[in-house]
Amino acid sequence: MTLPLFLVADGALAGLAAGAAYLLDGPEGRHAATVRRIGVGEQVLLADGSGVRVTADVAAADKDALHLRVVAVETEPAPAPRFVLVQALAKGDRDDQAIEAATELGVDEVVPWQSARSIVVWRGDREAKALRKWETTVRAAAKQSRRSRVPIVAPRATTPELARRIRHSALTLVLHEGATEPLAAVQLPAAGDVLVIVGPEGGIAPEELTVLEEAGGRAVRLGDTVLRSSSAGPAALAVLSVATRWR
Repeated sequence: MTLPLFLVADGALAGLAAGAAYLLDGPEGRHAATVRRIGVGEQVLLADGSGVRVTADVAAADKDALHLRVVAVETEPAPAPRFVLVQALAKGDRDDQAIEAATELGVDEVVPWQSARSIVVWRGDREAKALRKWETTVRAAAKQSRRSRVPIVAPRATTPELARRIRHSALTLVLHEGATEPLAAVQLPAAGDVLVIVGPEGGIAPEELTVLEEAGGRAVRLGDTVLRSSSAGPAALAVLSVATRWR
């Protein structure tokens, strides 16, 4: 069984080397010591979300903290190409389900998209609250899946803003049930951002598809079935990972 991983603040692991002492306290320390009941002699993993991963022995345990001794420090290289999921806002927490699974599958960034057919609308206090929820979701999923990098949660994008980002991407794939090109046959670039765009429950509006394609997006299909907005993105990421990272 893999070692439990605990996420600490950005930069908190900077400068650590084998033999160094580290105090895991705060909410993560409390969870490790009290909830997980991790004790002396066990090992844990630490990550700060930026690619640094520390393996450490538990030297002592308090009620709310673990006193650790660093065994090894690794830095995971940034992935190339980067996978970016553009997820249309959806009702019933389906967009939350999508980004959670996408994080487990290795997505590097998630972008909330206010598409024309999105029933849910983010604005004002609701938008700030929803973004915090997305950030919490991807952080928890990264921890659960033992990732040393936490995906970026980008600000909400409108269709014109998304079109501008497409123009600067290495490749943009628009999942669409009417497309003829299969996703599995797409040749991926060696570097840069690969955007995967998923529409809402009602699908991508024709006028929006035109805007996305004119900006450089390629409409592709996953298969013969129509997936929910919560499962289409993760399924596409799995296909892309088989062609690149899962070899």
